[in-house]
Amino acid sequence: MLRNVFLALIALIIAFGGGTLSAWYAVSRFDGFGALSIGQWTAHPEAGTPYSDPYAKARAAREGAFPLGSTEGLAFYAYNDDRGEALDRQCSYKVEGNSPNSRFWTLYAADRSLTALSPGMERLPAMHSRQILRKEDGAFIVNVSPKARPGNWLATTGNGRMVLVMTLYDTPVGSNSGLVDMTFPTVTRISCDG
Repeated sequence: MLRNVFLALIALIIAFGGGTLSAWYAVSRFDGFGALSIGQWTAHPEAGTPYSDPYAKARAAREGAFPLGSTEGLAFYAYNDDRGEALDRQCSYKVEGNSPNSRFWTLYAADRSLTALSPGMERLPAMHSRQILRKEDGAFIVNVSPKARPGNWLATTGNGRMVLVMTLYDTPVGSNSGLVDMTFPTVTRISCDG
């Protein structure tokens, strides 16, 4: 009798614990289905549309996110540098390349929950396509660093991992049929203080 109660209790613990952990993973860590990856950058074109998967909807509801509609724009996320290592706030990075095909874009650093990092006093929290300095061929370099850098500088603060978020507005990238040249900048680690 006691053995049956013990086995039933173990089965309940496994079922409840497994269900709780899988729900937490799906809402907190799982990015959802239908991801579009271009180099180091990943986006979810169906987020904010009726075709979004239930996991993405649950995560957006949990985080209070308000994703752009498919005709408004598309947010791309870079979690790792060009060597596959997680982006760190204490390190300096170079975001270099050409602009993705869009009318306007923004770039900012965020924590892992996608909350924008506060850059501190008298520093801009984000950069956009109309304020950056470019080379003659249209390419650009943005220095992402906790220390001041010449040229285009995106300041970071704090410790821990971070995410670079590039939001493209009025872009055909999400509905690409092979006719759009999708070029994205690379994220390269320069140095690390931490």
